[in-house]
Amino acid sequence: MIAVNPMDSASVLAAFGALGVLAVLFAESGLLVVGFFLPGDTLLFPAGVLCAGSAQQPPRLALWQVLACAAIGAVAGGQVGYLIGRHGGRALLARTSSGRVKGAAARAERLLARYGYGKALVIGRFVPLLRTVLHPVAGALGVPARTFTLWQTVGGVLWSQALVLAGYTLGASVPHIDDYLLPLVAVVVVLSLLPLLPEALRARRDRRGSAR
Repeated sequence: MIAVNPMDSASVLAAFGALGVLAVLFAESGLLVVGFFLPGDTLLFPAGVLCAGSAQQPPRLALWQVLACAAIGAVAGGQVGYLIGRHGGRALLARTSSGRVKGAAARAERLLARYGYGKALVIGRFVPLLRTVLHPVAGALGVPARTFTLWQTVGGVLWSQALVLAGYTLGASVPHIDDYLLPLVAVVVVLSLLPLLPEALRARRDRRGSAR
């Protein structure tokens, strides 16, 4: 039996292929503490590379299967997260002892208040950690179900398909690109964290202002 590390994208893809993408994105998009530690961006991009003809390492994945599984996992997970939030989400968040989860939930509330439901649900998909708690928070805050379903679907499809296709395009253009997957994944992680930078700088300025 092959041991699978669910936090290692290479292990997940080698063991389960496109179905692994579906399962991980489903969990990351709505299962709160469970999904908080799973790869999202770092799974989609390598999966796209492995769909390209230049990939040398197994498994070779079918692009249409990865795209379909990514979209289904992201959207279905978002809906489940919303339902969790509607039925006891606030109590669940209050009980968690994880400061990272509580901090991400607070950022999700601020994002929804600042940008409105539609824009926040699309933007939030592209931010690690935030996207895991955004959907339960939206359910807990009473975002209308029809509005939530529309915009979380738009965000989930855009995010998942864009990263897979980015990996596929690069994999098809650069020979042996899979030899450089680790540094490429690191770049993806850094880029995905950039949306958090303005908020971090704003919070730092606020703390300095309060201290004065």
